[in-house]
Amino acid sequence: MAEGGKHGYGGSMEAMKIVCGIDLGTQSCKTVLYDYGAKKIIASSQAAIEMIAENDGTREQKAEWYRGALKKCFASLPGDLRAAILALGVSGQQHGFVPLDEKGQALYHVKLWCDTSTAAECRELTAAAGGEERIIAAAGLPMRPGYTAPKVLWLKKHKPEAFKRLAHILLPHDYVNFLLTGEYTAEYGDASGTALFDVRKRIWSEQICTLIDPAVLNCLPGLIEPSAPAGTVSAAAAAEFSIPQGVPVAAGGGDNMMGAVGTGTVKDGVLTLSLGTSGTLYGYSNSPVIDQTGDLAAFCSSTGGWLPLLCTMNCTVASEEFRALFDLDVRAFDAEAAKAPVGAQGIVVLPFFNGERTPNLPNGRASVNGISAANFTRENIARGALESAIFGMRIGMEGFHKLGFKAREIRLTGGGAKSPLWQSISANVLRLPVRAPSGTEAAAMGGAIQALWCLASLPAAQDPDLSGLSIEELADQHVALEGVLVEPEEKTARAYDEVYEVYSRYLRALSPLYK
Repeated sequence: MAEGGKHGYGGSMEAMKIVCGIDLGTQSCKTVLYDYGAKKIIASSQAAIEMIAENDGTREQKAEWYRGALKKCFASLPGDLRAAILALGVSGQQHGFVPLDEKGQALYHVKLWCDTSTAAECRELTAAAGGEERIIAAAGLPMRPGYTAPKVLWLKKHKPEAFKRLAHILLPHDYVNFLLTGEYTAEYGDASGTALFDVRKRIWSEQICTLIDPAVLNCLPGLIEPSAPAGTVSAAAAAEFSIPQGVPVAAGGGDNMMGAVGTGTVKDGVLTLSLGTSGTLYGYSNSPVIDQTGDLAAFCSSTGGWLPLLCTMNCTVASEEFRALFDLDVRAFDAEAAKAPVGAQGIVVLPFFNGERTPNLPNGRASVNGISAANFTRENIARGALESAIFGMRIGMEGFHKLGFKAREIRLTGGGAKSPLWQSISANVLRLPVRAPSGTEAAAMGGAIQALWCLASLPAAQDPDLSGLSIEELADQHVALEGVLVEPEEKTARAYDEVYEVYSRYLRALSPLYK
């Protein structure tokens, strides 16, 4: 059985209205079955996924691991509920490069969003375009190691035989859609994170593709509208995964795009803060938001608009590493951190265990700064690790302010969202009230809601109660929010302003070492 399988449904089988949300993350694949009539997740499952990590910044997985994890997840769901699925929606970790041959077989490992081994390719593409300003003019994004484009050039340079046979360039969520439907498709949201895409026009960028190789454009999948189906479950997928043949598979999207849907960030004024392996801060916009500094990625949403986003590659990583060092579980680690005051008595952690994307430090290294004989305690280091994740997010908040984005509140999601201390730190560092969905699997839930939108948009909607509903209406109906968890407290917020300035000084001083 897959990890975390559970089934808590006591409703009548005849009354079930089930959609399935799938979230292919970095560490695991998760599924939820959502009864949209009862507005309740009725079953869920999870299967772990390994990672290949090397000292040069390589972070890779194998496409076959995704297939295996998906199979485990479906196998652990109750068969009667699985057979009642009406539609599926897929969320996937962004930016990963899944290189396939003409038969749909993987040619090499999947290079991930957190792979920083392509820094040289980023420099090469930026120079070929005539500088960063021209790259941003063409695609809306600077060339960063996390994005897909430099990974494609890396394959051409380092695996030339595989590149010669390259027929399809897919992202992880596109690949899961392919496994389910046999179709090669992409949608605007996830595609906008490839740096192969013109985010203003919402088309593939022939200019950027040609910088890599003229053949690249022909390897990219066709683009579909976010409300459209990527296809229907094929006979082969129905047999392999024991799910109903012929049901629609929604367009899906990147995990941040689906997290936005799952937290209700589908209209102006709301920001989502995701505290996972990576940290992301993003908000919906009706028009493109292009940040010339490159700190905020000018992504498209998977609901028809845009999703300006900050991503840090090291969010929960620092706390996980220090927890392992101190041999503490999550609750005990938080309890230690709570003993320390705001600012951890001068202990400042730079959490760059995986290099870093924002700020752009692909060769970054983690460090503990400000140590003295008086403050070198476990509780101060624990607090410094937690605070560092949110200081990284403040870079994005300042970017949103500069670009005129006015936020009313933050929707908190991801594993770190469960921590009361992190909730408090987030509210006070970012100076906004923090709310949270009642569930923790925002990306998988976003996939389920997008599957509902797909059903509602079909010409002959099976359920008249869904027909014609917008994604905003569906999010309002199906994203369950708790009350305000934490309001910022002025005294604490002012104290964090001072601590953040100390953090920024260390960052400015050490950054030249990691360029």
